[in-house]
Amino acid sequence: MLSELSERASRQRFLGVSALLFAGSAAVTIGWCASMSAMGGMPMPGGWTMSMAWMRMPGQTWLGAAASFLCMWVVMMVAMMLPSLVPMLRRYREAVGSTGEARLGLLTALVGAGYFFVWTVLGVAIFPLGVALASAEMQQPALARAVPIAVGGVVLVAGACQLTAWKARHLACCREAPGRGRALPAGAGTAWRHGLRLGLHCTFCCAGPTAVLLVVGVMDLRAMAVVTAAITVERLAPAGERVARATGALAVGAGLLLIARAAGVG
Repeated sequence: MLSELSERASRQRFLGVSALLFAGSAAVTIGWCASMSAMGGMPMPGGWTMSMAWMRMPGQTWLGAAASFLCMWVVMMVAMMLPSLVPMLRRYREAVGSTGEARLGLLTALVGAGYFFVWTVLGVAIFPLGVALASAEMQQPALARAVPIAVGGVVLVAGACQLTAWKARHLACCREAPGRGRALPAGAGTAWRHGLRLGLHCTFCCAGPTAVLLVVGVMDLRAMAVVTAAITVERLAPAGERVARATGALAVGAGLLLIARAAGVG
């Protein structure tokens, strides 16, 4: 009886901390988005607007701009991915078993740190690519005019990615319980490596939705909400693979519509 009460209290504390972390990261993300929206963007040839995320603020160095983007990226990823990560962390805690509340909390934090470390590395890679592309678009009007069609193409390819066996394989890895029913060692190294594995599978699984977010608007709250909902539902719904295929089909249709609109068809 006492053991059951202790486990229940531990689960409640875990969920409470997770809820506070989500609320805090979501609030900061919303604030950042509002700030970026207030600054507006740069109108570009082709009738679109370049996000300020890829530009330096007045008096800011490129190192400072990169650090600012990375902080924004990590906080945004915490807000977007935590709803689908919490069930994976809960399954990890169950697989580790009884190790003491303090140690279990530390191990859970290490799994989460490993997971978001992978997303941080992805952000480090994305920023210079985004800056280089933005610079090329500002220098070459012909390239800038092609962006609306390119955006439609990216959305189309991202949707097609959702329909592949590769996507299904990584989605299954994200949905399954740790260790396939076997207990996991209660070690710090094991927790860190488990978080890295979860992060790698998750970034591969989310390649399509992440690409859509980047081209539609990396600081667009509506795009974030749609992508977050799609990722969360495909992870948690009983028929997750069918959800992934359905969102993929919708993205393919949206990509075709964007290409047709950019090309002036219809």
